[in-house]
Amino acid sequence: MAFTPLSLLLSLLLSLLLASQTLAQTPTAPAPSPGPINITEILVRAGQYNTWIHLLTVTQVGSQIDSQVNNSNQGMTVFCPTDNAFNNLPTGTLNNLTIQQQVQLVLYHVLPQYDTLADLLTVSNPVRTQASGQDDEVFGLYFFGQNNEVNVSTLIVSTLVSNFLREQFPLAMYEVDKVLMPKEFTESPAPAPAPAAANTSSPSTTKSTTAAAKGSGSGRLGVGLGLVAGLGLFCIGLLP
Repeated sequence: MAFTPLSLLLSLLLSLLLASQTLAQTPTAPAPSPGPINITEILVRAGQYNTWIHLLTVTQVGSQIDSQVNNSNQGMTVFCPTDNAFNNLPTGTLNNLTIQQQVQLVLYHVLPQYDTLADLLTVSNPVRTQASGQDDEVFGLYFFGQNNEVNVSTLIVSTLVSNFLREQFPLAMYEVDKVLMPKEFTESPAPAPAPAAANTSSPSTTKSTTAAAKGSGSGRLGVGLGLVAGLGLFCIGLLP
C-alpha cells in the first residue's frame, strides 16, 4: 500500500495526538516536602558559628528551638553571634559563667516570636526574650534604627543586625558581630544589711554591776583611811 504525503502527515499527527493524551494521563510525582528546620544545620552551612553552635548544643536550647518552630505555629527569632564576636570577649568570660548563666545567655539571644527586620523597627522596647522572667529579671532587648538598618542593644552592648541567615516563617535568624551580654550579669545584688549588735545584758544585771563597782570603790577607800589612821597612832606612840 503506497502512502501519499497527505496520509503520512495524517499518520504523524495521529501519533502526536496519542502521545500527548498518554502524557496527560500519566500522574506527575508530587514535589518533595521541605524537611524539618534544624538550626544547627543552617549555622554549619553558613560557617563561622562554631562557638554559638557549641552553646546551643550544651545548653540544649538548639533542640528546644527546633521543636518549637517545627511543632507549633509560634515562630522564633534568633540572633547568632559569630566566632569573631566570642573571640572579642574578655578572656575567660564564658568560663566564668555558671551553667545557669550560660543557659540564660543563649535564651537572651532568642525572641519568642517571628520578626522581620521591618518588624524590629516598630517593636515596643524592651522586647521580651526567652530569658525574660528568670530570677525575676527583665532580660529585655532594645531595638532602634531606620530604613531597615536595625541596631540591637542590651544597654551595655550595642551592635548592628547586619545580615540574615534565614528570614522565612517560622524562623528568622540574624547575624550579630557582638555577643549580647545582658546587663543583669553585671548587676550585683545589694549587700544585706549588717545585723544590729545584740545587747545581752539585762537592766538588772547592769544595775548590779554598777552597784558592785561603787561598792568596790568604797571598800578600797575605807581600807586606805584605816591604814593612814593606824600609821598615825603608831607614830604618836613613839614620841617621848
